[in-house]
Amino acid sequence: MDLKIPPPAPIVEKTQCYHCGADCVGSIRYFEEKAFCCDGCSTVFQILNESGLDAYYDLNAHPGTKGAPGRYAFLDHQDVADKFLDFQEGNHSRITLSLPAIHCTSCIWLLEHLYQIQEGVLRSEVNFPQKEAYIHFDASIIDLRSLVELLDRIGYPPSLSLENLEGKAPRRINRRILFQLGVAGFCFGNIMLLSFPEYIGMADLAFAQFFGWISILLALPVVAYSAQDYLRSAYNGIRTWRINMDVPIAIGISTLFLRSTYDILAGTGAGYLDSMAGLVFFLLIGKFYQSKTYALLSFDRDYKSYFPIAITRLQGEE
Repeated sequence: MDLKIPPPAPIVEKTQCYHCGADCVGSIRYFEEKAFCCDGCSTVFQILNESGLDAYYDLNAHPGTKGAPGRYAFLDHQDVADKFLDFQEGNHSRITLSLPAIHCTSCIWLLEHLYQIQEGVLRSEVNFPQKEAYIHFDASIIDLRSLVELLDRIGYPPSLSLENLEGKAPRRINRRILFQLGVAGFCFGNIMLLSFPEYIGMADLAFAQFFGWISILLALPVVAYSAQDYLRSAYNGIRTWRINMDVPIAIGISTLFLRSTYDILAGTGAGYLDSMAGLVFFLLIGKFYQSKTYALLSFDRDYKSYFPIAITRLQGEE
């Protein structure tokens, strides 16, 4: 019995789109010996190439994306489009767009050269930590929908939601921590100045004891106001039988203050009130920069951000 071995299946080489990286199916568009999956990708490449920005592809391979047609049709309604604008005077408009796809230097480079790609874009700036772009454009030349679709074609689809439409409440500066930091810094500096006799070995002079009493008075607002968050957090942790990070900090602050107060009043030493005030001061500096870092992360999302601004309704079988 003769066994027929079927011929091997032909190897089909997949061609990737030079712009978006998708597999080219069906007819392939070629431009300057580069393959593109659709006319949209080919058009974007030609725009970048004619504007002298083709180096964008050297910074990041296949950076583009393909957007759904009609996705931003709701921006044709002027009353909806106006709510997204930060500023509008005549034809000059400014908008802040959240672009989650921003991730590298090539993104910043391309987005800040939008004025070379599209006529009507006046200026664009990128806030990389918040992944936002501030774009100034001439509404008489390019409307908001065309601008958003341009960003979508080059690989940066904006995140548009009800939260953006109704506006987001500006973050308030935590003035309380600034006041605490100011009080701690003022008292820290003055306590160190009053400790000058101890530093140079003149502690036996009569005014050294007087300076010690003034240092106690300056240390009181540091403990009672500037360090109260650490003391309160430690107290709440101990009351619920949990040890948090503020417990050892509170123990250190309390020990330094009580021991230094005893040494000064008993005349046995100058104490360590300068070290106590310095500890609280530098802790508050770290807390302040931590709050600034959290504010830049922008991971908080309102429930309205999960609802679409517009929907597409299908009628019949279409």
